[in-house]
Amino acid sequence: MDTNRYCIIMAGGIGSRFWPISRSDRPKQFLDILGTGKTFIRSTYERFRTIIPSENFLVVTNSSYKGLVLEQIPELREGQVLCEPLGRNTAPCIAYAAFRMKAVNPQATMIITPSDHLILDESTFLETIKAGAEFAEAHDALVTIGLKPTRPATGYGYIQVEPAMLENGVNRVKTFTEKPTLEVARMFVEIGEFFWNSGIFIWRVETILEAIRRFLPDTYQLFSSIAPYYATPLEQGHINRIYPECRGVSIDYGVMEKADNVYVRCSDFGWSDIGTWGSLYEYMPKDDAGNANEGAAIPFDTHNSIIKLPAGKIAVIEGLDDFIVVDTDDVLMICPKNNEQNIKKFIDTVKFEKGDGFI
Repeated sequence: MDTNRYCIIMAGGIGSRFWPISRSDRPKQFLDILGTGKTFIRSTYERFRTIIPSENFLVVTNSSYKGLVLEQIPELREGQVLCEPLGRNTAPCIAYAAFRMKAVNPQATMIITPSDHLILDESTFLETIKAGAEFAEAHDALVTIGLKPTRPATGYGYIQVEPAMLENGVNRVKTFTEKPTLEVARMFVEIGEFFWNSGIFIWRVETILEAIRRFLPDTYQLFSSIAPYYATPLEQGHINRIYPECRGVSIDYGVMEKADNVYVRCSDFGWSDIGTWGSLYEYMPKDDAGNANEGAAIPFDTHNSIIKLPAGKIAVIEGLDDFIVVDTDDVLMICPKNNEQNIKKFIDTVKFEKGDGFI
């Protein structure tokens, strides 16, 4: 186990696309949505724990979720949870972690991962991570992990690669494309040199800090202005002070799409970001009518639907096709699967009618 490698888990999102199961006080990453007996963040920790020592983890999350992180990953010390006072997308999140790492171990390799992904083939996944880390450690490289697409998905970003493969199975990146149309996504899959962008990154501390300095100088200046306070009792107070000044920008748009030292290690390990009810449906067991029925629902003439009920609740459902039915203690949502992009609108309406307590 390489003690110079660190895993940074990004766990600050509110998981709004999984409303009404995911709520602001306990979002998706802290739930066992897959029914495995483990929450997403716990599964993420255990996956990396086989190659990263417990003391080499950092979790970056919203300050209101610090207790949930420590509850679900009790192996961590309190100082391993970096608390954002408000969300500012992934670039400030990663900048914060990088400056903390510079104070703790400036020679470290950072493996950045979301907290809420599904990985089916963990052995291949870990081999891919190791190969990416070895390349990042040997070069001035920003490495991301790409996945062989299994369908023309429009909800993922795509990475186009140079055909020549380098050592460790790494390719240089040609282009990034965010969430293409279905027609373009089909073309990407046919061409064969486009891969899904997993949102997993690997780099040395000095490499990412130099990239942030070049391409996000305002972000770099804010975090460098409090350099003496990282890994001290004064860190949180200064983070709380500067965070509202941070520009909300993703690391993909802010750095990866602009830098010329970006590489990708492509693989196929059964990956999904499980970002929507529709994507969850793909991985749930189904009955003969194609229904993913989690609970005590009794379907009649209902097909290809996802149904989630609380324990002890019975529902009789007739005549639905390709629907999402989710019941909680205080909210029942029924909508067509192909309209799930309206969930944000549902949340805004409920918030207006009932207040934030339902969100």
